[in-house]
Amino acid sequence: MNVYEFFTGLVDFKNKGNPKGIYSICSAHPQVVAAAIAQAQADNLPLLVESTVNQVNQFGGYTGMKPADFRSFVFAVADQYGFPRERIILGGDHLGPYAWRDQPAERAMRAACDLVEACVQAGYTKIHLDASMPLGGDPVDSSGALAPELIAHREARMAAVSEQILSTFAADAVQASPPIYVIGTDVPPPGGIEGDEENVSLTGVDELKLTIASCEEAFSAAGLERAWERVVAVVVQPGMEFGDHVVFEYDRSRAGELIAAAGNYAELLLEGHSTDYQRPELLRQLVEDGVAILKVGPALTFALRECLFALENIEKELYGWSYKAHLSQLGKFLDQAMRDNPVHWRDYYSGSPQDVYLSLKFSLSDRSRYYWQVPMVQEAVSILVQNLKRVEIPLTLISQYLPLHHAEIRRGSLSADPEELIQASIRMVLEDYSLAVR
Repeated sequence: MNVYEFFTGLVDFKNKGNPKGIYSICSAHPQVVAAAIAQAQADNLPLLVESTVNQVNQFGGYTGMKPADFRSFVFAVADQYGFPRERIILGGDHLGPYAWRDQPAERAMRAACDLVEACVQAGYTKIHLDASMPLGGDPVDSSGALAPELIAHREARMAAVSEQILSTFAADAVQASPPIYVIGTDVPPPGGIEGDEENVSLTGVDELKLTIASCEEAFSAAGLERAWERVVAVVVQPGMEFGDHVVFEYDRSRAGELIAAAGNYAELLLEGHSTDYQRPELLRQLVEDGVAILKVGPALTFALRECLFALENIEKELYGWSYKAHLSQLGKFLDQAMRDNPVHWRDYYSGSPQDVYLSLKFSLSDRSRYYWQVPMVQEAVSILVQNLKRVEIPLTLISQYLPLHHAEIRRGSLSADPEELIQASIRMVLEDYSLAVR
């Protein structure tokens, strides 16, 4: 599919007063990607899957995958479901120097440019350029922020790399799907906020205007006018966010000035990060207000984790009475993996030992998502699933621990197979997004 034409089609829908959108899956978990593909197949919609600079990069990221590996991984899952590869849009989220922000500025920017090059070569066609973070030796203002002109210059530099790589592709490949660009950033950067903040700041109208104007000027100065024509969206913070145990919901009246100002840019859509855990009606309001790209990530792995914890409780009820039973002990091994290597959560979870304990297990930021690939955790999940496949799970236990699936099973639209229950839990989240964007 032609990605540029798809997104300009969303622009046309917006300008005609019939807003539609697309949701973006920001996850590298195989079961999440499988559920997303199944949902897109059921909806007959394209699927946008994005990897962040931390998840996937030229050095492997925390998933161990480079951009080409991520593409192969997503396509392999799609092939299992018979989902056409051409209906998959691969995107890079927060592509820029964030992962190397502690290094000297020039070294970090070279790494960022190398990442963009690797993504475009791997077939990524949605490129979010984000150079908003200070790098080693950078001058910052009193609030610790970079000058917008410097941010724009660096984002144009990365776009130039993308366009240079694009020029080496065959003409028919470029025509089939030239990459589109997204500019701007939200607060906080990739990874989520720390703890539970008291409020969420909105992107200011002046900030929005300055971001767009400075980027357009930087692209022009770099001779990237044709690339600027493919800048289809700008990231904003319309006042929605989540912390460990709290969700800040979208309030369209509070975001009214920002939405009105964005409406003056007929050629641009808005992209909303941190839309996780928003109620379905609020997701639809976001699309109606021009936020046509809805990012979702932690809410999906949160749903996965919830279901796995529920299945472990069912496992204990079915097998725990026998001292000979080989239980998965999933919760124990996940907790051990997180405490053995706290690098992914220690800067985010704080407070008393009980506060940390609860966050490790139940935080909405779901930093347990970084640990599902740890071998002992993978083995625990495998044992859990195998144990539950050996028996017929009584409906009373489904009602007790997975009540939202109980009615589906009784209607015959879902089985009590543990793998199907996991997929159904993830798709319950995806269905809210599917309805919102249509």
